[in-house]
Amino acid sequence: MEMWSLFTIIASLALLIFLALRGFSIIIIAPIASLIVIILNQMPILDSLQDNYMSGFINFMKNYYLIFLFAAIFGKFMDDSGAARAIAEKLLNIMGRHSKFNALMAVVIICAFLTLGGINTYVVIFAILPIAKPLFKAMNIPWHLFTGAFFFGMATFTMTMLPGSPSVQNIIPTKYLGTTATAAPVVGIVATITIILFNCFYLKRQLSKSEARGETYENMKNPEKQDSKAFEASERKLPPFILSILPPIFLIVTLNVFKVDILYTLILTVLVSIVIFWKYIDNKLQAINVGATNTVLPIVNTSADVGYGTVIAATAGFGVITEMLANIPGSPLISLYVAIAALAGITGTASGGLGIAMETLAQTYLDLGVDPEALHRIATIASGSLDSLPHNGAVITVLAVIGLTHKDAYKHIFFVSVIGPLVAAIPALIAAILIYS
Repeated sequence: MEMWSLFTIIASLALLIFLALRGFSIIIIAPIASLIVIILNQMPILDSLQDNYMSGFINFMKNYYLIFLFAAIFGKFMDDSGAARAIAEKLLNIMGRHSKFNALMAVVIICAFLTLGGINTYVVIFAILPIAKPLFKAMNIPWHLFTGAFFFGMATFTMTMLPGSPSVQNIIPTKYLGTTATAAPVVGIVATITIILFNCFYLKRQLSKSEARGETYENMKNPEKQDSKAFEASERKLPPFILSILPPIFLIVTLNVFKVDILYTLILTVLVSIVIFWKYIDNKLQAINVGATNTVLPIVNTSADVGYGTVIAATAGFGVITEMLANIPGSPLISLYVAIAALAGITGTASGGLGIAMETLAQTYLDLGVDPEALHRIATIASGSLDSLPHNGAVITVLAVIGLTHKDAYKHIFFVSVIGPLVAAIPALIAAILIYS
């Protein structure tokens, strides 16, 4: 019976990935996959949907809805005021336009700064595009290399590794483990240094290979050939750089120096943004309303994922999986990493995979004696590796916005945000085991 249950879990995961790659929303896929698991495991259908699936869904929504809400409103203020673009342009000027590699690294640094300042992926992509497109065109850099620089800056060390990051992936464990955003700082810094070195080497090598093949902005697929209007830059007056960086700095300092809860931090940051950007936002009510509306899809997507994980956790097969993980040789931190990386890859989302793991596995590892800080940092790092497989929502959205396909540019995303984090996890695990065991 246990082996049959394990098979049903694997079958439901295969269906989930298949449907995700076909473009179906996780909001539809998760309940369908859950229903299949329920039926094949002969669990009571209505009770399992209401008590297992919806309990996981509602618990995640209860814990994180307000965080997502105020983060989205803050991001909208940064976008509509022009502050995100003002920061991007200033950082580009500081980095200079002396070489193609410098241009790529400028994109990395801009994206890292914006995401570290609490700005979400969708604001960052539209803030950087009006700058990156003319830069790549002027320096004749093939447009497909943009994806490597973008995901390096946006979806690696600032998302899961750097202590103090306000990313949702770094906040989720705090609600389950009682840790802070700066948990296991040495482990996070080790991972950060490793991935920066690895990804810089990768981008430099890919730029050299591209030049050797004679690739240019004009002779490769680029936005002009897509006739996309997503890159049109507004000529309106932008706020000064000093004003633009105040809300992100306020957020980071309040969260990490004064140790204020993330929800209070975000509320205060929104209020500070309203005051600072008041005259730069033409329609304040629309900014608030659209920001609030932008909350819905990300939080519902992740909650749907977590609900599916809760159903899985109620099966006999999950007990087999837990036992297999517990029997992986070495430190429990290794099996923890494997489990969360796999969950993030299956669900196609770092926050979804991490949310499932915190709901279903956190207490198991705490009972094994794993230090909460080490558990926090390794779990967060693990969530940001296999999540960037082809069915990831951010991957699909960004490629659509920049006018490229998986065939054109996914290779760079795979290396900087899948292979890179997997490589960085090795010294991070070694450091965590040495320090916290």
